[in-house]
Amino acid sequence: MNFVEVLSSLENITPTRNFNLLYIILDSIFILLLIGLLAYQKKYITLFWSLFGGVIYFLVDYGYFYWISGSRVVTVDGISTEAYTVLVLLWMSLSYGITNFAFIWLCLKKDKNLKEYLILIIGWRLVAPSISALGGPSNIQTFRTTGQYHGFMAIILIIGYFGLIIYNIVNKKRVVNILFLNLIGISVQFCWEFALLVNQIRPMNANSLMTLAVNSLIETNLGLPYMYLIYVAVSRKFNDDMTPCEHFIDHYSKEKEVVNAQ
Repeated sequence: MNFVEVLSSLENITPTRNFNLLYIILDSIFILLLIGLLAYQKKYITLFWSLFGGVIYFLVDYGYFYWISGSRVVTVDGISTEAYTVLVLLWMSLSYGITNFAFIWLCLKKDKNLKEYLILIIGWRLVAPSISALGGPSNIQTFRTTGQYHGFMAIILIIGYFGLIIYNIVNKKRVVNILFLNLIGISVQFCWEFALLVNQIRPMNANSLMTLAVNSLIETNLGLPYMYLIYVAVSRKFNDDMTPCEHFIDHYSKEKEVVNAQ
């Protein structure tokens, strides 16, 4: 396959999902339980970051893919309306945005309960469709044409990781584990895409494997360099329960002493 054929294949990728109302209801309950669990454990920053992810996903999916580019389509029983589109995209964005951003933040901070949360999130993605089959046929469908935007996504990804590579080369004091960031970015999207495919929420067709590979390599991974910088900036000052870090308190106290002395 030559370069032109590869580009043509990317343009033909049309991520599609088929599900029913019970799936939306069950998944919404799961998201509320996940939020409650994070709050119960006082993982407030992880919680706020996850909610922020839901908002970002909605702005991108509804604001750009649907409203601006017109590449997102939502139908219920073959009918597409503004109300259906907003409600379905709102659920999808909050669901995947919250779980993906929680997944990423917990991995970056190497949370003590990381394995449990990953099993919880990934396990739910794998079993939820089987339970929702009790709710009847999958009469809700969403799809979007990728067009040329994967190229722009790749540019964002390259800029972010290129910056981290340059930082590692010129800075000897702190080295960013770029392979670790790639592992997080690829695995988050891959787990999501794989669960959709094996449960036939995303139908198997000629472009299924290409969709799985390209989306896993690019779509979430492009944000990891920037998310890492946010994580470093936040974690230097605050613990996950929003209490100030000890070294930040010490640094602030020393600065205050210097100011008072002057």
